[in-house]
Amino acid sequence: MKLLLVEDNPLTAKGLQYLLEREQYDVDVASSLAEAEAALAMSRYRLILLDVGLPDGDGFTLAESVRQKADMAVIFLTAKDDEADIVKGLELGAEDYITKPFRNRELLLRIQKALRPRGAQARPLQAGNLSFDVASGQAIIAGKAVNLSAVERRLLICLLENAGRVVTRERLLDEIYDASGSIVNDNTLSVYLKRLRQKLGQEVVIKTVKNLGYCLNVGDA
Repeated sequence: MKLLLVEDNPLTAKGLQYLLEREQYDVDVASSLAEAEAALAMSRYRLILLDVGLPDGDGFTLAESVRQKADMAVIFLTAKDDEADIVKGLELGAEDYITKPFRNRELLLRIQKALRPRGAQARPLQAGNLSFDVASGQAIIAGKAVNLSAVERRLLICLLENAGRVVTRERLLDEIYDASGSIVNDNTLSVYLKRLRQKLGQEVVIKTVKNLGYCLNVGDA
């Protein structure tokens, strides 16, 4: 999934790019409005992480120009924490407004929320004989419904959205946190993944990739 990071501090930009690429995002970096506009003219992005204070203007200008593009989400990521700035950013249609400093896991969680399809408009996720209706929360394998808990559904969505790619344990831990409302540990994640594997059966394989995370494959029993 392709993201655009607009950040004029080179150290901050480098750190964020490393964090996001570790989570399997494809990241382009721009350090000014002009660079961001040039990048937007050349590529299509699903999300823009946007600083407000930039050397050739403010991020609000860019957000206003792209807000009509329904397939592009905007998250402000800035040190400006005035209430007026926050309200302005959200009124421009941004999915979120995150003030610095922030925790990496919090940022990743908010990015996932901004990118996730919502409600009845969300298309079913499909991989082989497995489909998941985001609106109803129902998983179906080869025509048969599978009953999943809220946490299991959230993990399955993340794995389906990244089918064939490695998803880190950190990202899946964020999914559990979002679904359960409390921080959980690696052991809890392992238990949920074991239950999910048992419910999905042999047609759906969640492979463990040593030292990296997990990868969902369908039909690789």
